Amino acid sequence: MKKNIVSPSICVAAMCLATLVAGCVAPPAPPPRYVVVRPPPVYMSPLPPAAVAYPSPVVTPVISVYIDPPMVQPEPIAVSWAPPAMLVEVPPLSPFPLAVWTGGYWDWHDRWVWSAGRWMAPPQLGYGWVQPYYEHRDNAVLFVSGYWSAPGLRFVPPPLGISIAFAALGVGVVAGLPPIGPQGVFVPPPPGSRPGLIVPAPIGTPPAVVTSAPPVTNVGMRIQNTTINNNNVTNNVTNNVTNTTNVTNVANTRNYMVTAPAAATASGKPFEAAVPAAAHLAAALPPVMRLEAPVPVSTKPVAAFMSGRTPVALPAAQVVRPAPAIGTPSAPSVASLQRPEPEHRQAAASPAALPEAQRMSRVSDERIEAAKQTNVQQAAQHAQRPPERFAGHAQPPQRQAVRPSPGSHPGERPKPEHKKE
Repeated sequence: MKKNIVSPSICVAAMCLATLVAGCVAPPAPPPRYVVVRPPPVYMSPLPPAAVAYPSPVVTPVISVYIDPPMVQPEPIAVSWAPPAMLVEVPPLSPFPLAVWTGGYWDWHDRWVWSAGRWMAPPQLGYGWVQPYYEHRDNAVLFVSGYWSAPGLRFVPPPLGISIAFAALGVGVVAGLPPIGPQGVFVPPPPGSRPGLIVPAPIGTPPAVVTSAPPVTNVGMRIQNTTINNNNVTNNVTNNVTNTTNVTNVANTRNYMVTAPAAATASGKPFEAAVPAAAHLAAALPPVMRLEAPVPVSTKPVAAFMSGRTPVALPAAQVVRPAPAIGTPSAPSVASLQRPEPEHRQAAASPAALPEAQRMSRVSDERIEAAKQTNVQQAAQHAQRPPERFAGHAQPPQRQAVRPSPGSHPGERPKPEHKKE
């Protein structure tokens, strides 16, 4: 039998050929991969709340004066109608240390007159300023004007059951609406509010705390006293004169909380904001309804009202020109206290080229600057020679004033006269 013998070289060649043939066969393609390309996320800021346009209220002419406050607590008087809504009055910078901002608020002089605010020095060391007092009692307003209080003395509210005669009206004065709201202590409503409304508030609340709040058309706005003591925050509300224990907490007060439901505000939106307890800081907040108080035509202060005394001569009433009232009723920020310069002052545009709103705003700012200069001058005069107080009646106890002789310097004391032998 004949066998086929394959040489080793042929086997090696066959194996190489098989390897080459196997290397030429392509592997199967992998399954397709789908990559989803997503755009970068876009973060949209929330839309700001829509501005609320308030109609310009009808404001009657206002008598604006500087009042020389007494140094003892005045006797309360009864008025048959509520004070008008507050006006806006921006305080200038304090002209000297220890100056106290007094005003502005509604005072009584045979009618409701505007007591313009100003920086004043306490008449004596240790004296403190006491805010005006308004109380709704038996469909009338019990009013005590602002005054200087001696050290260690506290304000005493009119006791219940006391008989207080109604104050006489001036010639030709027409009474307004009686107070509309709950019984108890209150302050006038925000600028542009419905006449007759009152805002319940604790004793000692500066009326200026409501100037940055929106106008109200119904009862519901209230003010709470937020007290900080030993890191414990408590809210004390004094709406009844019988509760006088909260007066001791005024020294620890940092803010007032002003709240109003939607049914009370003119915009139909609820309002809540923390307002500084200091009167000059509260008055410096940007107002919602910008009704600026007229600057008094005379820098000479008038004597405080006293029941039974001959009424003082008052200047003519001035017209209150409201600025465009477009604002957002929201809580004021701390940065707003810096009061930046308006844009129309930075732009070098002529008055004819400015729109009506900016022209009115610039006129208002010019009046504010004029009021600032007047207040600074008056404060300097007061620091040199304070005005005579208690004209027409006895001086307060424990007050001995040495008046310089004519022609001498206010800071110099008169030299004693030596008798000639």
